[in-house]
Amino acid sequence: MTTATNLSAREFVSNSEADTFDLGVRLGENLSGGEVILLDGALGAGKTVLVKGLAQALGIDREEVTSPSFTLVNPHQGRLLLYHIDLYRLDEGAASAHAVDLDEILTDERAVVIIEWAERLGRYPLPPNVWRISISGDGDEPRQISFTC
Repeated sequence: MTTATNLSAREFVSNSEADTFDLGVRLGENLSGGEVILLDGALGAGKTVLVKGLAQALGIDREEVTSPSFTLVNPHQGRLLLYHIDLYRLDEGAASAHAVDLDEILTDERAVVIIEWAERLGRYPLPPNVWRISISGDGDEPRQISFTC
């Protein structure tokens, strides 16, 4: 993986699932609670692999982390509570936020909230501590992973 020794870089190249997982661990080590992570990428880009790495850094068994495509919200307890949300199957707009009780979830300032397909929220207001992570690439090609916070 092409990275700096710390997370000052905002662009990464992942050549494997292990690279994506390891980046998730490194990002997760910087979480202190209250972060909202908006995760963007095509189906199969590695979003759930990245979340598994984030979860491991929070002391959550990565085998417990699965895509919440059908359940919509998967809570996981580690050193912080992690809410893994998937809006893929929902309509766009505030209705998506209401369908997963996002208002209630965001009241927990010690939790970390990861939202896949967050663009479906439209202009839904989010708290200030938002990280945006984008993964591009699919198949066997390297993934380009960028983040802003």
